[in-house]
Amino acid sequence: MRHAKVRAYTDHTTVGQVVVDPDGGVTIGCACGMTLTNGPGWSLDEHIRLHRAEARFLALSAVAPPGIPRLIGSLPPASAD
Repeated sequence: MRHAKVRAYTDHTTVGQVVVDPDGGVTIGCACGMTLTNGPGWSLDEHIRLHRAEARFLALSAVAPPGIPRLIGSLPPASAD
């Protein structure tokens, strides 16, 4: 499970520079190809933290041993790209 967590961390690091739009939008790229941004009810930092948490969750869920007690119900396994 540790390897899955490390892989999620390295696959979802921010890349490039923060871009600030004239309208106040703030974006930065992720190594996975997704653009992270602020919005009307969240900051860029909150989006980065949520994105990384979701990546860790999906990676760990895909390799979790059968029968381990779970807080969240079963989800389909993440793709192995």
